[in-house]
Amino acid sequence: MFPMNNSQPYSYVFMIAIILLVFWLRSRRSANPRPVKRNGYGMFIPVVLLLVAFCGTLASLSHTPGQPFHLPAVWEIVCACLIGVVLGSVMLYHTGYEKREDGLVYSRPNKNFKYVLLAVIVIRIGLAQYFKNLDYVEFTFLTMLMAYVYVCIWRIGSFVKFRQTLAR
Repeated sequence: MFPMNNSQPYSYVFMIAIILLVFWLRSRRSANPRPVKRNGYGMFIPVVLLLVAFCGTLASLSHTPGQPFHLPAVWEIVCACLIGVVLGSVMLYHTGYEKREDGLVYSRPNKNFKYVLLAVIVIRIGLAQYFKNLDYVEFTFLTMLMAYVYVCIWRIGSFVKFRQTLAR
């Protein structure tokens, strides 16, 4: 089993709360569709927020008592980025937009989204079990890098898809 430190149970509670929030928001949106606003620039909000969270976490990790801060090996960083690209590409593949009669662009409902999101979470938890021999700093850095890369791929690609749909 993955060794737990004092903050890990809270991270699982936080992760479950975020998952439930995403499912709740998606169910509300599918029942009451709204057009994409602000020319789609709102899609970049998660990218910016994750970057701020990533920088804040790196700052706190570099000052954790008893844990020396060092970056993982280059091949581990490359692997985390490649996994992020794959997961982001899967999320992007399942994201679509449609222009309706009113001339506005709406997010196309996707019945598979919740399964894709659950698969991403299961893969992340599976990787946590697989890489349990990494120290806390390396593991946190690699999982945050993987998440940031897949959110960037997904959101930037979604913006491109939105703009292409808007131009039609």
